[in-house]
Amino acid sequence: MEIILDKISGHTKQGKICKVHVSEGDNINLGDKIISIESNKGSVDFKSTVKGIIKSLKVNVGDMVNVGQVIAMAEVSEISTTSESASDSAKAANKNQTSSPSTFNYMANLLKPKKEETECKVVVLGGGPGGYVAAIEAAKLGAKVILIEKEHLGGTCLNHGCIPTKVLVRSAEVYSNTKNGAEFGIEADNVKLNLPKVLNRKNKIVDELKGGIGYILNKRDVRTIYGEGKILDKSTVFVKEGNKEITIKAENIIIATGSESIILPIKGHDLPGVITSKEALNLDKLPETMVIIGGGVIGMEFAFVYAEIGCKVTVIEYFDSILATLDKDVIEVIEGKAKELGIKLYTGAKAEEIIKEENNKLIVSFSEKDEKKFVTGDKVLMSVGRKPVMDKEELKNIGIALTKGDRAIEVNDKMQTSADGIYAIGDVTNKLQLAHVASHQGVVAVKNIMGQETSMDYSVVPSAIFTSPEIAVVGITEKEALSKSMEIEVGTFPFAANGKALIYGESSGFVKIIKDKNTGVILGGAIIGPHATDLIAEIALAVKNKLTDENIIETIHAHPTTAESLHEAALELHGGAIHFVK
Repeated sequence: MEIILDKISGHTKQGKICKVHVSEGDNINLGDKIISIESNKGSVDFKSTVKGIIKSLKVNVGDMVNVGQVIAMAEVSEISTTSESASDSAKAANKNQTSSPSTFNYMANLLKPKKEETECKVVVLGGGPGGYVAAIEAAKLGAKVILIEKEHLGGTCLNHGCIPTKVLVRSAEVYSNTKNGAEFGIEADNVKLNLPKVLNRKNKIVDELKGGIGYILNKRDVRTIYGEGKILDKSTVFVKEGNKEITIKAENIIIATGSESIILPIKGHDLPGVITSKEALNLDKLPETMVIIGGGVIGMEFAFVYAEIGCKVTVIEYFDSILATLDKDVIEVIEGKAKELGIKLYTGAKAEEIIKEENNKLIVSFSEKDEKKFVTGDKVLMSVGRKPVMDKEELKNIGIALTKGDRAIEVNDKMQTSADGIYAIGDVTNKLQLAHVASHQGVVAVKNIMGQETSMDYSVVPSAIFTSPEIAVVGITEKEALSKSMEIEVGTFPFAANGKALIYGESSGFVKIIKDKNTGVILGGAIIGPHATDLIAEIALAVKNKLTDENIIETIHAHPTTAESLHEAALELHGGAIHFVK
């Protein structure tokens, strides 16, 4: 049901929200404050005329609101008939009744679904980094756009992934720096981590970014509908938002429904205390011990976060090394840092069962090199990958082909599916499960819809891993080049020889640039060390534009910066670095 702002104060029709008193999922009672509004008549509170659960908020602090605007959607169990708006609705409903007043059920009539039919150029299913970017891009190019999101704008990336994990990474970094402040001449006693305050900061940043997305969508005249969209045919989408059933006729449909965590189907996977990354972001009490099943990107980011804030972490990885796609020299550095933090690594190991002890601790049974082993943890984080969110039968019924094993939606390089007018982007295509890839796919899909023919290129996609130190890679890896018998040269430069890195006390790691031996064109690179995830952009730009090592050498890099390490690595490819001799 829609909660509508029926009045502000006197004859005032507009005001600015200065406070939001409820959150999505909150229970509300009759008379509870929902928002406070500043107007030319002063500050007033808008109170609830219903009892129920807030399903979604349509406004944020700082928004200008008008009388008649929808403030929130709620699942309603009781409605006040004493309020002006409720009484007027009841009177209007009674006036139109042909049955006797004694048999009139006001609640039943009020909750009867309202039906709406509408049309648009583009409808996007999913408001994550692929979906909302596609919606904004389409609106910029002049299309009428409707965006459907079943939960929160920003999708997994903003709400349960990229952003909140990096907030925790930053808090862990500040905590670690403070504890080790003596190195910088800073003495502090009794340094403590307040996990609830960390979570509050995380939630505040997430809410601020969600509000920003909502603001931009609104300014671009993108209609956002909160509900789960169902594709009925190649040009029709149905969605239920609160008490409203909406049928949308669209010239084009973009599927951007994202992915969800894979749960390893081993015995005990559903025990209390077995969590995914989503729950790991909301632990308000630090576990003493944690076992992480999976040593990929997500698993290792959490391993470093929790180890740095005082948790004893064990990682069980099926492959022979953690972060197995990386080059050996990068893996050696990060394994060394993990061991310094006390992270116990088991590689080439297979998790087989999770058992609950009498004291509520969890035992993970696993095999390593045919030897049975056990490790105990207060929490077990399942981090073995993600799978697309999609209704396979629904897609097949409208002629959308899936990839081998029905694992994802099949698309071409224009992001088109096998069904005319239907596109798919992001994790649901299972190409590269990265937010920045989803966003770029969204732009490619929209440009093709709007007649600007373009194709998706996956050859130059930077990857960022927020361990400590950070890791970033782009283009071809050294081991990949060697496996293809490519003639390459590799230039490296250690951060231990970089002034800015020493100033920061972060001298571990290096920059590596890989070039074609015959042409000098840069093919790829890897960075492990301070600000690696920011520095990788320069190598990505070089690979994308087929620049050479000489192009980087001839570009003046500011001093003192970590970016100078890129310049030095390029010099290493061209006769030797200036500030380092092997």
